[in-house]
Formats: sequence, C-alpha cells, structure tokens
Amino acid sequence: MIDPKEYLEAGFKLHGHKCPAMPLGLRAGAAAMNRLGVERAKDSQLFALVELGEGHCAHCYADGVQMITGCTFGKENIRQLGYGKFGLTLVEKATGRAIRVVPRAEVQGATKKTPFFKEYREKGIPASKVPNEVVQPLIDRVMSAEDKDIFKIGDIFHHDLPEQHGSFQSFVCDRCGDMVSEIYGRTFKGRHVCIPCQEELLSGAEN
Repeated sequence: MIDPKEYLEAGFKLHGHKCPAMPLGLRAGAAAMNRLGVERAKDSQLFALVELGEGHCAHCYADGVQMITGCTFGKENIRQLGYGKFGLTLVEKATGRAIRVVPRAEVQGATKKTPFFKEYREKGIPASKVPNEVVQPLIDRVMSAEDKDIFKIGDIFHHDLPEQHGSFQSFVCDRCGDMVSEIYGRTFKGRHVCIPCQEELLSGAEN
C-alpha cells in the first residue's frame, strides 16, 4: 500500500506552494495504485490519463498525480485529455488493467466556497501568498478523509494503450545547429532541418 502522506512534503517542494489540489492529486493517484496493487513507476510501468483541460483552476492536481504515481511528462507516461475534469485513469501497461478515480463534485464544490478561493484565489492572489492558517485546514481535510468520502472509484477494467516507439536517433539541424530527434526531422531543398527552421524557410525567411 502506498501512503500519500509520505509524498506530501516532496509534492509541495515540486509544486512550489501549498494548496488543496496537489494533495488531492496525491490521494487520487494513491487510491488508483492501491486498488490496482501496483508500485510507483520507476520507468514507464504505469500510464496516467488526466482529464484536465486548459484555462481552469486547480491544475495543481496533476503535480500530485505525477509525484505519487511516477507518471511524468518527462517519461511520457502521462497524458492530458482536455475534458476540463479531474478524472484520473491509471493503467498498468504490462496487463492493461486500469481504474478511474475522480473527486466527488460535492467535495470540489465545497472547497470552492472556502476563504482560500473566495477571499484569495478568485481575487487573483497567488496561492503562495495565502496565509497558512487559511490553506492548512483544507490540506488536512484532504489528507485525512477516507477515499470513499472524497472520490468516486470505478471498477478495474481493461484499457488498450497505443504502442509508443521511442527513438534514440537524432541529427543536427543544417540551419540552426540544434540537436533534433530524428522523427521530427524535415527536408527543405536537400537540407535536413528542424520544424521551426522548415517553417521559417517556407515563409521566405533568410536562408
């Protein structure tokens, strides 16, 4: 069993400020991992699908998911689906076993009515400037609640992930001199170039 409390301090160091959403991501990832009976991904044993979109609050949730599951953008085993929701589907790649965890709407709604949001965040005050006595009770509430009280947790199901083929091949762009992954290489009048250089050459920029 993975204990999210063991990752809380490191999660805040990664994330940069205290807020309730990053711990909620820790809790969601832990709930999914414990239901699947899997360990934190050292390489790419797990794959996380997070339903967050863009331009809405609490993307901090994703940092908690990354910290606890080991699914990171650097390892390319996490994907943002763009649904504007806080669902997390965690997949064990070797077996395809998967589970979806999503915070209960009433829990999220209650949090948005607290002074943390109403008196600070909605007024444009950065989370790092919110007094500790305002934010800490929310963190404590998230970290102490039972899984069933803050999440809807689905049944284990099978999820097929598309095959990913990483490449170690690269080249040096003939125009700018940057190192480029081979699969992103383009050709322009016999020159092996990167995408930005190809776009500039096509637009008529100087050689």
